Amino acid sequence: MYGAKLIRMKAASTAVEAFETDIPARLDRLAWCRFHTLVIVALGITWVLDGLEVTLVGALAGALQASPSLHLSATEIGLSASAYLAGAVIGALFFGWLTDALGRKRLFTITLGLYLAATAASAFSADFAMFAVFRFLTGAGIGGEYTAINSAIQEMIPARYRGRTDLVVNGSFWIGAALGAIGAVALLDSGVLPPDTGWRVAFGIGAVLGLPILYLRRFVPESPRWLMLHGRIDEAERVIAAIECETVRESGAATIARLRLRPRRGGFVALARSLFRLYPRRSALGLALMTAQAFFYNAIFFTYALVLGEFFGTPAERVGLYLIPFAAGNFLGPLVLGRWFDTIGRRPMIASTYAISGVLLFASAWLFAAGRLDATTMTIAWSVVFFFASAAASSAYLTVSESFPLEVRALAIAVFYALGTAIGGVAGPWLFGVLIGTGDPSKIAGGYAFGATLMLAAAAIELWLGVAAERRSLEEVAAPLSSVG
Repeated sequence: MYGAKLIRMKAASTAVEAFETDIPARLDRLAWCRFHTLVIVALGITWVLDGLEVTLVGALAGALQASPSLHLSATEIGLSASAYLAGAVIGALFFGWLTDALGRKRLFTITLGLYLAATAASAFSADFAMFAVFRFLTGAGIGGEYTAINSAIQEMIPARYRGRTDLVVNGSFWIGAALGAIGAVALLDSGVLPPDTGWRVAFGIGAVLGLPILYLRRFVPESPRWLMLHGRIDEAERVIAAIECETVRESGAATIARLRLRPRRGGFVALARSLFRLYPRRSALGLALMTAQAFFYNAIFFTYALVLGEFFGTPAERVGLYLIPFAAGNFLGPLVLGRWFDTIGRRPMIASTYAISGVLLFASAWLFAAGRLDATTMTIAWSVVFFFASAAASSAYLTVSESFPLEVRALAIAVFYALGTAIGGVAGPWLFGVLIGTGDPSKIAGGYAFGATLMLAAAAIELWLGVAAERRSLEEVAAPLSSVG
């Protein structure tokens, strides 16, 4: 008989209510159905929006510099990108804590609402200070989205699909990037809108596109695993019963024993115990993967438009055309390679994608410093580099989101995202903005080489500390802190 069975246990002469449940096993042996597609579309849109945001700022760099009202310098472009990332760090930590405490569903509307409001406000910026503040708040909304969404998707997708799904969802960032690039080309055409209007309309469109998602998320339920851990068994049963009405269990799917749990809260103390006492090796692994990919991506991509303009003379209104194939390579990487993370395994695939990315970036840095690339060949080279780097970066989020107990899952994602971004990401765009300002290709190539070194180091650490989480239940990979017996 499926379901949760309450049992009474005695501890220190005090009655403590505990329960047994098979909810995780029932979630993991479901066949793919309409519910899973809804989850991916309604929640995965976060990465599309983030890609749209990041690409707009990158593709609009020339327009922001030429704007009569803003007239940003290359350094200020880098600083505004760093403000966005700093907001994402703080937003991830704050909203990650709330996600574990209040639930995944409740935070969906809050974080998306903040993102939409701040993006719309960016369109009305009158100077650099105002623009940086709104970029900070936009980042805070996206950072909060990362924690709530990654948690929910991980907890509601069957184990045998978890790796490929997570990679494709994170890779969908580049669908947004392509849309942003196309939109920037159209809006910056001098014959369409005045010079100081196109970039404002671009931010406004980004906000409008997110509005339908607020409605769609009404139909996504709370994570049954979160409800289970908080003792809300009846609600969890209703959610999973509704899902089971749409699908059937796949014969031969792996199952796990019924869990015996006692409700308990997570929080920073529980997280610290998990990170430093229960899983210190996984903590070191997660930090290495997140830091390397954060520097690799944020330093390079946020300033790509500046490189095209400063060194290859690419007009601001044409930058988006070069970002489209770059975005295509980034999305195709997780799409093509994702299934092997569930079949070949996490450790070999994560290590190989990190290592290949590093080697290819070294090669492209040398070619750039030697003056052997133009705007077209550099775009082709980086499209190949980031085909592998995109899968690597997505696997970093996959690793930290499945390696720690359910009670602190969102907060763990937030901490590693925050640390990785703070160490490897926030200073990166500013640093490359300064390097580009020198006009010296060899100095920029040195920055690229440093990013490549970080990726190779992360590959080695993955081979050493990697977790074989493929096709395993989340509760098997990391036992819940509330487990009894």
